[in-house]
Amino acid sequence: MDTGLEDLELRESQREYLDFLDDDQDQGIYHEKVRSMVSEGQCRLIVNINDLRRKSEKRAKELLNNAFAELVAFQKALKYFVASIDATYAKQLEEFHVGFEGSFGNKHVSPRTLSARFLGRLVCVEGIVTKCSLVRPKIMRSVHYCPATKKTLERKYTDLTSLDAFPSSAIYPTKDEENNPLETEFGLCCYKDHQTLTIQEMPEKAPAGQLPRSVDIIANDDLVDRVKPGDRVQIVGVYRCLPAKQGGFTSGTFRTILLANNVKLMSKEIVPTFSADDVAKIKKFCKAHSKDVFEQLSHSLAPSIHGHEYIKKAILCLLLGGNETNLENGTRIRGDINILLIGDPSVAKSQLLRYVLFTAPRAIPTTGRGSSGVGLTAAVTTDQETGERRLEAGAMVLADRGVVCIDEFDKMSDIDRTAIHEVMEQGRVTISKAGIQARLNARCSVLAAANPVYGRYDQYKTPMENIGLQDSLLSRFDLLFIVLDHMDPDSDREISEHVLRMHRYRAPGEPEGAAMPLGSTVDVFATEDPNITEAAEQELQIYEKKDNVLHGHRKKKYAFLPFDLKIYFVSFYRSCVEFPACFAYGWIWRINTEIKKCFFFSKGKHLLMFNVQLCFTFERVSVTLRFILLPLCRREELMVMHNCMYYFFEA
Repeated sequence: MDTGLEDLELRESQREYLDFLDDDQDQGIYHEKVRSMVSEGQCRLIVNINDLRRKSEKRAKELLNNAFAELVAFQKALKYFVASIDATYAKQLEEFHVGFEGSFGNKHVSPRTLSARFLGRLVCVEGIVTKCSLVRPKIMRSVHYCPATKKTLERKYTDLTSLDAFPSSAIYPTKDEENNPLETEFGLCCYKDHQTLTIQEMPEKAPAGQLPRSVDIIANDDLVDRVKPGDRVQIVGVYRCLPAKQGGFTSGTFRTILLANNVKLMSKEIVPTFSADDVAKIKKFCKAHSKDVFEQLSHSLAPSIHGHEYIKKAILCLLLGGNETNLENGTRIRGDINILLIGDPSVAKSQLLRYVLFTAPRAIPTTGRGSSGVGLTAAVTTDQETGERRLEAGAMVLADRGVVCIDEFDKMSDIDRTAIHEVMEQGRVTISKAGIQARLNARCSVLAAANPVYGRYDQYKTPMENIGLQDSLLSRFDLLFIVLDHMDPDSDREISEHVLRMHRYRAPGEPEGAAMPLGSTVDVFATEDPNITEAAEQELQIYEKKDNVLHGHRKKKYAFLPFDLKIYFVSFYRSCVEFPACFAYGWIWRINTEIKKCFFFSKGKHLLMFNVQLCFTFERVSVTLRFILLPLCRREELMVMHNCMYYFFEA
């Protein structure tokens, strides 16, 4: 009786799905999609579940909650519909598949939110692909011939990764019932492509301090080789549990998989969403700071860190990125900016990296001591259950179109550092090992921080001796900053005053002297007051991370003037430059593989200042790092600090 009811429900479901495919209310869009599927030789029809929900809300609800039975009915209805259009094509293929897209409501989850209540249901999962197995053929129907009896035996195979309710035996026949040997007719057997994927929740959405969750995906037929490690995907499938190969039935624990029926690549670019209020504030900010927008943005970057103006501007350029150019001959000019911060301890290098991690929409953190070359690029691993080779993406592949922050860069071994040469220049990872030939995209910017070879910067050694990195690696960094901890009482006083101003700043509306509850989180830069009136709201300035109370307005000893020439930050070494004893009027300046000529000049009331390495003969200089215009006054003072020659002019 129960079997008859199930067959009746199955036929009723098939009839409703067949009516949905042959419906003329939506101008026959699925009728045209099926015709185009047949003409292109495909076997999968993509259906928007919103269209099914408009046609029959009950059937759409049953499809989400009872996915196995409904998918079998839908696929049979699709095969009948294809047979009515082209009977020959329907006989050529064993089965047709249905993929879904659209709005899934509370069934739209991530690998972290997948739980036991979703088992047997149709869900939509978003994540990033971390592992891909090789594509293997999986047998669906085998044909065997018995030479003794001259008979042919046929057997079909279904397992727990199929939609059938009762899987068949997985034993491959070698003898018939009379114990006669069988020969397999491989030409008459039917196979399908099979691949296993692993998707992980996106790093920017994973909770801080917790390991990211992942889920295995089973892809069959036309869904194989759709994605590669590092791709961000949206996969629709049926969530199912399988017994573990080691003690699954005895311990009662199971592993879960997702049987995919549609794989959709997500955009690599993160498009920001702005509200009308955000757009109004942006326009107001641009009008208020029309001449110094870049200065204000750089001040708003890590405002709790004092100084480092040039480094903050460089990091801001890194976050914005450049323009990638693909030439007609196939050459790619990268638009990603790579920055290396090297200097003494306790100069806020790691804090700048942490700020980028929380600011960039897509950033992957790693350290030099805890990272290897394959961990940063990609690795070939072996699946413990199946024994197959799998390609696993590294940190740089996962950060495609994002930023990789590498702290303690000097602690990596030279072999591991050479693995990222191709990534930093070409923006890709090439794998040729264990029978796997693959090329993965790793178009990411690298922000690295390192300490000098001797722990602190040695003023009696050259910059190359202090840095201690290979020339081939340094050439891939566009900007290289040497950050020194100057033993200057005035500088230390400014830093201490900055820290005190930051900690004694109170948000508007906070009563003076009120005790904060234990464990509360206070937004130091909050400027919104819920009790403010409309009249005062119009006079209220827009939200800025850089605050005058925090940064203060101090009189600077030296006035730095804007320099409208194009600035080149270069790091040359072993290239010496001769300059005359007296300063010449006019200027000649050429930078190629080496610095050819370099003259100091004074024009009007300004002088161009070069930070250069000082040689003891005062005849040869090298390593041009920075260009600044200083006011030219009566008396000049020469300061020699950390093997660099600075020209300062006091009033």
